[in-house]
Amino acid sequence: MRVEPTELEGVLHIVPRVFGDARGFFLETFHAARYADHGVTCAFVQDNASRSAPGTVRGLHLQQPGAQAKLVYVLDGRVLDVAVDVRVGSPTFGRHVARALDGERKNQLFIPAGFAHGFAVLGDAPALFAYKCSEPYRREDELSVAWNDPRIGIDWGLERPPLLSDRDRDAPRLADVDEARLPRFAEVP
Repeated sequence: MRVEPTELEGVLHIVPRVFGDARGFFLETFHAARYADHGVTCAFVQDNASRSAPGTVRGLHLQQPGAQAKLVYVLDGRVLDVAVDVRVGSPTFGRHVARALDGERKNQLFIPAGFAHGFAVLGDAPALFAYKCSEPYRREDELSVAWNDPRIGIDWGLERPPLLSDRDRDAPRLADVDEARLPRFAEVP
């Protein structure tokens, strides 16, 4: 596998080796020792998957307390995946990184705890999205940040208005989130 650092420290773009032939393909989506060699040492405790229609935006989501590191990838389709540093006191607070993930390349993004996460489904096909979490989901800890916060300035690459949940449509801008609810840079591993 090839591991590439991104513009935000700790966020990694991972391109696994895919072995293919006439029957199809095989790849390792996670191998603890190999990922630990690249600094991904958290223990993953929950796996999730979602299927989303073209033009859907999910996010920006995080948990606090119970901040989750995530390893995300696409099994089918194509998305723009985004991580936003929301750790109070971080030198990159409010900055984001975005990478196209797709079912052809099987590439991944590792997002450390303390980052908000979201994705947009690109193209005309649905996307089957999968991810591992370092902490279990806890409804009482969930937070959302506006997907279209102008201070964050994400270009989602969509040609029409996105399909959104009510939660995502009504999410506050980062500046309007109670700072006491956000993770602290010094406290997030």
